[in-house]
Amino acid sequence: MGAATATALAAAGARPIVLDLREAPGLSVRGSISSAEDVQRAIDLAAGGLHGVVHCAGLAIAQRTVGKDGPLPLEAFARVIEVNLVGAFNVARLAAAAMMRNEPDGEGERGVIVMTASIAAFDGQIGQAAYAASKAGIAGMTLPLAREFARSGIRVVSIAPGLFDTPLLAGLPPQVKEELGKTVPFPSRLGRPEEYAALALAILGNRMLNGETIRLDGALRMPPK
Repeated sequence: MGAATATALAAAGARPIVLDLREAPGLSVRGSISSAEDVQRAIDLAAGGLHGVVHCAGLAIAQRTVGKDGPLPLEAFARVIEVNLVGAFNVARLAAAAMMRNEPDGEGERGVIVMTASIAAFDGQIGQAAYAASKAGIAGMTLPLAREFARSGIRVVSIAPGLFDTPLLAGLPPQVKEELGKTVPFPSRLGRPEEYAALALAILGNRMLNGETIRLDGALRMPPK
């Protein structure tokens, strides 16, 4: 989803900077969103000021809280929270600090921060306690951040995707992915990264979108398991 968004931004005339654990094409920084130094290095590449951030990075584990081998190791839960939630906050705080230095446009806007939650924040399944908690945290801090940054002309919006054809599902056989797609009411398929990118760009361009978490899920409501 991040790669699709960067491609869409570039096509729209923007100059995207990518922060990823792996090497990425174009202007990029190799690093982690949970590292203040790595995020700041990416921000510092924004010649002319940072005006928009779309945060997509994250990880997931699918393990019961108490399984056959006993309780889930606390370190596993903490790792998901550290990357997904603390990482998102790290990006938001450093991006906002940079955006506050921008000159406001005609309506007072200095920047936009788009974070990625998940429908697991609302429909968390068995085995998703860590992932659901991390994504619920992102949804939960969206409005407080939007309210805090309003005086600086910075908007904050989160996207909560449903089942999308991303690297998190890359290891599944095609037939399994097809069956997962059929659980989506309409369209009955997995979401496409380009559809996430389209919503991200719409958020960046629509000033009245602020302080909200938007579901992007084809009307899917996840069952318990």
